[in-house]
Amino acid sequence: MSTAVIIAGGRSTRFGDQDKAVADLGGTPMIRRVADAVAEEVDSVVINCRADQRAAIKSAMAGYDAPVSIAEDERPDAGPTAGMMTGLRAVDSGYAFVVACDMPFVDPSFVEFLFDRAAGHDGAVPLLDDGWYQTTQAVYRAEAMADACERALDAGERKVLAALDRIEYVTVEEDAVRDHADLQTFRNLNTNEEFDEATAEFE
Repeated sequence: MSTAVIIAGGRSTRFGDQDKAVADLGGTPMIRRVADAVAEEVDSVVINCRADQRAAIKSAMAGYDAPVSIAEDERPDAGPTAGMMTGLRAVDSGYAFVVACDMPFVDPSFVEFLFDRAAGHDGAVPLLDDGWYQTTQAVYRAEAMADACERALDAGERKVLAALDRIEYVTVEEDAVRDHADLQTFRNLNTNEEFDEATAEFE
């Protein structure tokens, strides 16, 4: 059994008044596009969100082929580390693929590779040549990473890298990423302009 945890609890501050998680992207809510992209690689989906997002997200995910559950933020507005902790706490499987709701170009073949690389470790995290860890498109051992996130937050550290320091994980270098996916898989949409550009690619 494997699970996807989609992190959707951010405030979308660069996206105007609209919640980008459920914004229409070429006729489909963006969060649904993310879920659809990984559908063949996971058995269930957990979506982390704020309480006020629940109704809109449930509507966006209506009719999805795999079981979908909502994990409301335990620590609202505390950043992706808190969202990751909450989402991973709701996972039944040993490992989970964590992805941000604003990454609609996620490559399913890369998801499969990350699950394979994470086996026997607490996680598999992409590390690009620019030194940037792609922590919100990675696979983690659910319990270990949830515990690490909680310890980091309790220590006043909100960055996901602080949680990574508390687990045993493998890095997936950029060359290995390119063997399985285009770097487009990490493309995220933060602004209306980026969203408009991406919409044309889905129409």
